[in-house]
Amino acid sequence: MKAEHSLSQLCAAFDVKRSGYHAWVKAEASQRACTDAVLREKIRGVHARHRGRYGAPRIQRELADQGDRHSCKRIARLMRAEGIQGLCARRFVPRTTQSDHDHPLAPNRLAESAAPTGPNQTWVTDLTYVWTAEGWLYVAVLLDLWSRRVVGWATAETLHTRLAIQALQMAVRQRQPPRGVRHHSDRGVQYASGEYRGWLAAAGLEPSMSRTGNPYDHAARESFNATYKRECVSLAEARGGYATRAEAATDFFDYVEKYYNRVRRHSALGYKSPVDFELQLN
Repeated sequence: MKAEHSLSQLCAAFDVKRSGYHAWVKAEASQRACTDAVLREKIRGVHARHRGRYGAPRIQRELADQGDRHSCKRIARLMRAEGIQGLCARRFVPRTTQSDHDHPLAPNRLAESAAPTGPNQTWVTDLTYVWTAEGWLYVAVLLDLWSRRVVGWATAETLHTRLAIQALQMAVRQRQPPRGVRHHSDRGVQYASGEYRGWLAAAGLEPSMSRTGNPYDHAARESFNATYKRECVSLAEARGGYATRAEAATDFFDYVEKYYNRVRRHSALGYKSPVDFELQLN
């Protein structure tokens, strides 16, 4: 209406004094400023608790669960005013595994099956590595594709089949999976070896492997490796990096077992953590 009529006309039409209108505008602005100040403090608190990992969407969900319901746009505006932001996602470029070995290869059963509808239907596994002052630390990880929960992992200073087996053993021990769970991996020698295939058979897991030159076959919506590098390793690098492999392994444990599985809100899970997403079944 202000675009079509002058302030004087509007005040006359509604029998409001100009001074009264300006006092109301000032009071409204003052009230919103007070609310923003309180909200900014809460935003800083959530941002700090998550070590700067959270952006506006996850902070919004965290505050909403605490009873503070505000739009994502408002939270983003106040974050900009505070000069804070979440860790920016880096483009994930998966490495292509060199499968130049003579071991048998499993078919791509993941591509042939429907998306999992519950836990322990499909597991995906991969290897990654982290630089330390002592050299590389290699990490093997198994995730439940339905909940994105890390169900098994292991670390070692060399990239060998035993590393992958140790992660698999942890997953089987912790989850006690039924027979027939799909186990999807790339075509790397660690997963195609006779020893690893023997452990899969003993646990009743059904092997599945990516197609040649298509590493996206087994990538979840948000690659765990990329998330781990962004939310854990990059924070260590900002502090000067890992001095030892043991330090990097401890940091991985803390990130996965204390944060990623139990606390971190996953957008693909309705902003629930993997553990909370699984608990909703009970």
